[in-house]
Amino acid sequence: MGKIIDGFVSYQGEHCETTAMGNLLQFAGVQLSEPMLFGLGQGLGFIYWDSKGMDFPFIGGRVKPDELTANLAARLGLTVRIQETSSVDKAWQNVRSCIEHGIPVGLKLDSYYLDYFTNKVHFAGHYAVLYGIDDEYAYMADTRQQGGLVKTRLTSLAAARNAKGSMRSRNRSFTLEPIDALPPLVPAVRASLTKNSYDYLNPPIRNIGNKGIVKMSDEILKWPSRSNNIERDLGLTALLMERAGTGGALFRNLYRDFLKECVDLLEDPKIEQAYRLFTEIAPMWVSVSASIDRAGRTGNQQELQQASKLLLEIADKERAAMELLS
Repeated sequence: MGKIIDGFVSYQGEHCETTAMGNLLQFAGVQLSEPMLFGLGQGLGFIYWDSKGMDFPFIGGRVKPDELTANLAARLGLTVRIQETSSVDKAWQNVRSCIEHGIPVGLKLDSYYLDYFTNKVHFAGHYAVLYGIDDEYAYMADTRQQGGLVKTRLTSLAAARNAKGSMRSRNRSFTLEPIDALPPLVPAVRASLTKNSYDYLNPPIRNIGNKGIVKMSDEILKWPSRSNNIERDLGLTALLMERAGTGGALFRNLYRDFLKECVDLLEDPKIEQAYRLFTEIAPMWVSVSASIDRAGRTGNQQELQQASKLLLEIADKERAAMELLS
């Protein structure tokens, strides 16, 4: 016997974690733009992630999985009820109970196993919202690029929730407690700007934040010697940077649009300066991913040299912008 939650309408977003929170908030009666959710969640970041166990480095442009949701909840005074378990049966009971009570559920998943994902790449830090079930299918709300309202087999969902690997959680699910009222937005926005800029400028290790971009500018020239299939690895890296739920430009489009909302909300000249810098920074990231893609397709290493130079320029501009926001 199935159950579809009445009145559920999908939130239109580009990035999975902000879209998942947008879905839960929208169902609770709170309407905020995706850039505002990303900014309040102190989402902007950078990581150059490489280790001996990895076939090829990973490039990330945001804070760690789960952190954005935690930051957003703290800023907006939300109570997020999180459940994790190593038991597949218990995990299913947790979400089925919520759906039966008319409560949509956020899920953390490995997108590889979801039937509606056509690009089969393991990524265990994906988020979507469950809003209905029947005897065979789970009915999901995902990002706009995945189609918004989609469905996947229950067996596929179980595999996606229980997947192993980096960024995974133990069948993590989360719901929002009822919201009485949000705190004033202006202080929350100011605090988020300050904290995000501080974290970005003061990373604990040199492969994170602004220092990580400088590191990537050096390491990118070594990529051809790192890869057994350079065309595949560079193509996938470029795809993940630009189109894998980043909102384009490795999340810089989202942060630029957040800053535009801040300009309108706060009328602060320093924020306006930072916004104008990010209008320059975002297309530079698009150029970096394009150069990486062309290097993979053509074998022309000058493309990587061009990307390396651009990354140093980006690092300078982002540092200047985040210093304005601090």
